[in-house]
Amino acid sequence: MADAAQKLMTVEEFLIWCLNQEDRWELVDGVPIPLYEERWEVVEGVRTKMMIGASSAHDRIVINVIRELSIQLRGTRCSPTTADVGLRTRPRGIRRPNVTVTCDQPRRDVYESNDPKMAVEVLSPSNKGIRWQRKLEEYRLRDGLHYILLIASDEAKATVISRSGEAWTPSDFDGRDGIIELPAIGCKLAMAEIFDGLEFADEA
Repeated sequence: MADAAQKLMTVEEFLIWCLNQEDRWELVDGVPIPLYEERWEVVEGVRTKMMIGASSAHDRIVINVIRELSIQLRGTRCSPTTADVGLRTRPRGIRRPNVTVTCDQPRRDVYESNDPKMAVEVLSPSNKGIRWQRKLEEYRLRDGLHYILLIASDEAKATVISRSGEAWTPSDFDGRDGIIELPAIGCKLAMAEIFDGLEFADEA
């Protein structure tokens, strides 16, 4: 990693570099950044680097969203992808949404979305803050992107930010009764389906 950071990478160089990495990385202004934060813990007396990954709730939401989008997009040229497929946001920038709806023709040896329509991010306490706000601004600059969907992982809430021309408009959803309309991709996401299998303390 130290060698990779000495020289600013192009997107193409970064995607090839990622093939030999165990963890997921994003490219920010030409510099590889780990998708998940790191921390050090003492395990059996040995100081060990740990990756702060997604919680089980985070993972369940991602699976639920991919399931619902896959069903609705079946038979179209669009499909949901995981964070393994990158989303180019700047000349030297690649982000990895938890889910991307892309209308690319599937091809081997392609590791980024060329025709993205929606980026989905599941939020947790570890990925909020200034770093996250910058990521959101980069998504807004991506040509062709119609929606940015932000989903909480600790309560049944979501915000969809929709593009109309050059303007982006947020719509908030609170609770499990709402339906998120996504007409540009011909889909609807029910809040009940997004949070299927999860229970939160404030709902008890």
